[in-house]
Amino acid sequence: MVARNVRLLREQRGLSLAELARQAGLAKQTLSKLELGTGNPTVDTLFSIAGALGVPVTRLVAEREQVMTVQRDDDVVWERHDGYESRSLDHVYGSGVIENYLVRVNCSQGMEKPSEPHPVGTLEHLYVIRGRVRVGPADTPVELTAGDFVRYPGDRPHVYESLDGEGLFHIVVSVPRAQPGTGGVTVEHTHGPRRT
Repeated sequence: MVARNVRLLREQRGLSLAELARQAGLAKQTLSKLELGTGNPTVDTLFSIAGALGVPVTRLVAEREQVMTVQRDDDVVWERHDGYESRSLDHVYGSGVIENYLVRVNCSQGMEKPSEPHPVGTLEHLYVIRGRVRVGPADTPVELTAGDFVRYPGDRPHVYESLDGEGLFHIVVSVPRAQPGTGGVTVEHTHGPRRT
């Protein structure tokens, strides 16, 4: 798990093994063994790697499948500022392509099949504006209503369904940055074509 997480985060940032090892103050061989799953990192090593990647150490030791987060409108806390209020929906670490969509779904149309998975590491952040919908990973979708928010892995088959009339939601799709030198590839996206 740690090996997979470190490799994914390193690749999202476009760092070579040698560069991450340098930034973390580690031997390249130590990091290489860790990414191969043959190393036995100390707590200090994990903190050094997390610091170099700019993420909490929990990002290195948590299962990626636990990334689904639901925020219900009734549980939201609005923060007061000078002349306005704000609601934090979510934040992610790393960089890459960020895509924004407004999506309308109608219960009379429905999806014939789940949307295809996007590139590895993709997250979808979905905020319901209107209606009652079922969205998320095809094997574990959640029902949401206006004001609810969910973040889930977009690199697995996923669904968008309206349960009552027309549903309207805003989706932000975050696609990890490709490794340097790999070039851009056009990928057919359910919301439209994109370059990654």
